[in-house]
Amino acid sequence: MFVIKKLSASLALLIFMLITGNGALAQPVTAPGSYYTSFDGVKIHYEVKGDGFPVILVHGFSGTGEGWKKGQLYNDLLTAGYKVIILDQRGNGWSDKPHDDAGYANDAEAKDIMGLATSLGLKRYDIVGYSRGSIITSRVFVLDKRVQKAVMGGMGDAYTNPEWPRRIHAYKALMGDTSFHDVDGMIKYIHSNPFDELALAYQQKWQPSTSKQELGKVKIPVLLIDGTEDHDNGDEVALHKLIPGSKLVHVPGDHNSASRTPQFSKAVMAFLK
Repeated sequence: MFVIKKLSASLALLIFMLITGNGALAQPVTAPGSYYTSFDGVKIHYEVKGDGFPVILVHGFSGTGEGWKKGQLYNDLLTAGYKVIILDQRGNGWSDKPHDDAGYANDAEAKDIMGLATSLGLKRYDIVGYSRGSIITSRVFVLDKRVQKAVMGGMGDAYTNPEWPRRIHAYKALMGDTSFHDVDGMIKYIHSNPFDELALAYQQKWQPSTSKQELGKVKIPVLLIDGTEDHDNGDEVALHKLIPGSKLVHVPGDHNSASRTPQFSKAVMAFLK
């Protein structure tokens, strides 16, 4: 009887995963890619396709590398001959999910990406981030001289503030504080999916900022790309002014849809070429 109940529960979960189609749920039983062991022993899941110049794609909050395949950019990069690298950032997807401060503090997520690049033998690479992935991307191109070009999608200047209220409110809400209604939509979405909420809370608690002084010293080409209806993460024009020589492009869509549009892919492809 116990075995039957256990199998039924597993079958119910599988059916739920297939019906919802959520990126965090609709994953195969076996991880499709490979694993890299990061600096602190955390295993990072990643996948590499193609043989050309490497481009690392960095997903947003609560997302996975697999989510990039739902937009046009992933296939356009492969068709153009790039080597495309996607990963599940720690705390997400198939990667390990530490439940302590040390697991996310001190640029741990940026170090994962730089370490992965080293393990793959990359001497130079481009990097594309979206939403929270842009925040991590910002740390990577500040810290790693191997980055040739960088794209930050869905991001304004708010993340440069280490005391960004939305980040703090998201962390506290994920820890059970219900008094911050500016993040109600995010929290409702998180609660409606079987995410590892403690891991997500630590990601918000230790989410890095990049100072205006650091951005002012950036010398590589940087593309900022935002949806015309995206007002989630501060002022993209202000961020554009902080990064010398950066390029700002707007494409149709809001924060949740802009990265999947053909216009987004077209703008990124033109910039990388």
